[in-house]
Amino acid sequence: MFLAVVLGSKSTEKRIAWGTNPLGIPGVRDKVPSMIWKMFSLMMFLLWPLGAAEWPEFRGPNAQGVVEAKDVPSIMGKENLVWKTDIPGSGWSSPVMSGGLIVVTTAVKAEKLELRAIALNAESGKVVWDQKLFEPSEEEAGDIHSKNSLASSTPLIADGVVYAHFGHMGTAALALKTGEVKWSFHKTYPSMHGNGGCPVLVDDVLIFSADGIKKGLLRGLDAKTGRLKWEVDRKREVKQKFSFGTPLVVEVDGKKVAVSQGSGMVGGYRPVDGKLLWWVDYGKGFSVVPRPVYQDGRVYVTTGFNKARLLAIRLEGAEGEVTESHVEWAATRDIPTTPSFVLSGEEIYLTDDTGRLSCLDRKSGERLWRDGYKRKISASLTLVGNRLFAFSEEGQGFVHEVSREGAKEVVVNEFDEPIFASPIAFDGTMIVRSKSALWRFGKK
Repeated sequence: MFLAVVLGSKSTEKRIAWGTNPLGIPGVRDKVPSMIWKMFSLMMFLLWPLGAAEWPEFRGPNAQGVVEAKDVPSIMGKENLVWKTDIPGSGWSSPVMSGGLIVVTTAVKAEKLELRAIALNAESGKVVWDQKLFEPSEEEAGDIHSKNSLASSTPLIADGVVYAHFGHMGTAALALKTGEVKWSFHKTYPSMHGNGGCPVLVDDVLIFSADGIKKGLLRGLDAKTGRLKWEVDRKREVKQKFSFGTPLVVEVDGKKVAVSQGSGMVGGYRPVDGKLLWWVDYGKGFSVVPRPVYQDGRVYVTTGFNKARLLAIRLEGAEGEVTESHVEWAATRDIPTTPSFVLSGEEIYLTDDTGRLSCLDRKSGERLWRDGYKRKISASLTLVGNRLFAFSEEGQGFVHEVSREGAKEVVVNEFDEPIFASPIAFDGTMIVRSKSALWRFGKK
């Protein structure tokens, strides 16, 4: 807070100069060597991005994986590794960041299985707190897919509170600074392959999918108390009801709507009570993972396993079932079932799970070009300017320059262990979670 006040104040901007007194304390300038003020001022400028940077939820500040940041490193190696911190246990959840703290979730097998949230200092990589949240039985944890973990849902940070979600095994709210548990919610359901979908927060309602073996559900909790406000059944007659969708909050006709996918459908739900406002039926698609993206009054969604498609849905005037009236196009080639995609300008960049990278025209769905990573990709794509970052299950970090005309490889970074999580990117820094560690790259 102190740094924010000093650097954000117009009255102090002109005073922060070499050999001056940036604090404005009378009589201090002549008593303290200018070199100390040089070091002090430089320290403030170096620390400021870490304290100010916000990456509060899955896929970043805009929830869509598109980042406006300067000097984000393409090369990630020993020469620019600021720190590396081992994370106990295992988890594919992506890191989030606020107030200079990075938070991840993990599952640790001690005497009992422990689901934990861990906060690290973004500047040093040191653990600030490590909080145990749940101890599910082996029966409740269930069998998980070989590509999943027991801590795959990315937490969310808002107003100094961390919301840590573990699907059918529980949800908790913690104080960001201390890790103190404010409340916990646990209403289990029979799951398939583990957990995965992340929560969203809108108007003090925490919304997340609970699509299990027997029912397709969407839940809304009171974010202040953790009490269940509403629960709605998707009511779709599909053989496979389980899915792992993460909602996306959009504003349509001046009203907020939570766009949420389940098996066989995607719908727009009213946050206050979960009322289904509109929906598109996409048949037998199940185990949906990629998060929707939104631009220019359209939402773009994938349809999950079986035969994956990418749909463009116009939201203006959507009411009731709009499958025939509002789906503008459907693309069917090289569509992802796990990694989320990005949209920038008039182009959609996506990779399927086998690493086939392609670019689609946003308005028509026409494929403009196709390239490839030749590696399996589960982590969601991140776009910084015209550089597309992708991380593989084998441990490579790919960086390509992309445009409507094609893709050009910039560098391939080697981490030597699997990466399923999406990174954090902000000015001068890239933070990556691999199987066993959290890494920060940038200027040392």
